Amino acid sequence: MTNTGWAVLRQRIAALPHAWPLAAGALATAGVAEALTRAMLTGAEAQYGLVLCLLALATTLPLGFASPAAATATLTAASVLSLTVFGTLTVAGMAAQLASLYLLGRTGARLLPSLAALPFPVIALAGPAPADSEAAFLALVLASLAPAAAWIAIALRARGEALVHRSARQAVAATLLEHTARGERARIARELHDVVAHHISMISVQAETARLTTPGMPDAGAQRLSEIGDTARAGLTEMRRLLGVLREDARAGPAERRPQPGLQELNELLDEAREASGAGTRLIVSGSPRTLDPGIELAAYRIVQEALTNARRHAPGAAVDVELRYDAEVVRLRIRDNGAGPRAAIAPGGHGLAGMRERAAAVDGELHFGNAPGGGFVVEAVLPARLEETG
Repeated sequence: MTNTGWAVLRQRIAALPHAWPLAAGALATAGVAEALTRAMLTGAEAQYGLVLCLLALATTLPLGFASPAAATATLTAASVLSLTVFGTLTVAGMAAQLASLYLLGRTGARLLPSLAALPFPVIALAGPAPADSEAAFLALVLASLAPAAAWIAIALRARGEALVHRSARQAVAATLLEHTARGERARIARELHDVVAHHISMISVQAETARLTTPGMPDAGAQRLSEIGDTARAGLTEMRRLLGVLREDARAGPAERRPQPGLQELNELLDEAREASGAGTRLIVSGSPRTLDPGIELAAYRIVQEALTNARRHAPGAAVDVELRYDAEVVRLRIRDNGAGPRAAIAPGGHGLAGMRERAAAVDGELHFGNAPGGGFVVEAVLPARLEETG
């Protein structure tokens, strides 16, 4: 049976009603039977046999009828008395003593189990009378097993708490990551509002212009163009309502209505990065520059902006190269610094790498990051190169 199977079995046994009183009763019965057998084999007097039976009860019954601390204290006192005064201890009493130390250690107490196990090494070292080999053997066994039972229980308790804490930390980290991702998606949606609103406005304007300026247009065609314009305006109204839901702070609305940035503003962004960090920042452009879909340009701009912010935060003073390459089907971004290396997945107070990944995914792109060959950290994004549609 595996360790997990044993743990489940122990939990099921411990959960049974009256499990420990029944176990203590069984141990007490076995202890009394052992004491009576020993008294008869040695030809001891009836009074001595009675004392052995009482000791057998004292070293077993408290296990099931007292708290772990009280049971351990009572059993330890009875076991020490039985070993030092009467030179004997039943096997059931030894089992009850070890079980009590284990239970006490599992409650989270650390000092008490160690103190309760201490008398048995002391008895073994002090040594009973040489002729009393049985007491010496029993003391030696308990001196070996009692501290082990206590410390194993303490270690298992600590391990269990560590696993619980680790699971809690993982759950919190996963929740934080998901919360950050949702916040970034809402932020992307708010920023894309202007881009989408522009396209819908153009649909409305072009439909109305076509209806008014096309000579000889049939009434049915004019009616359809009018409906297209009405639908576009209704769509704009619904988008404004959606933006109100997504906006985290309604007072920040006017500031969010400014035109969203694109690749044309990269030079200004790099100038700001140079002033903020005092380090060298280069923009390397290859391919044939062209005007892309506003959503693509916004995503590219924000990825570069966040990568530069991360470089300033995690690699202050490091030089940064921003490479922008226009290919036939995609636009490639590569932001590399010559700093120390890895970054945290989510920077405190910011969106970090998770935010950049959400930006790329929002426009059907990809983003990768990691240690750069030769040192430093690199962020690479591949975005579709959809051209801006003109009316």
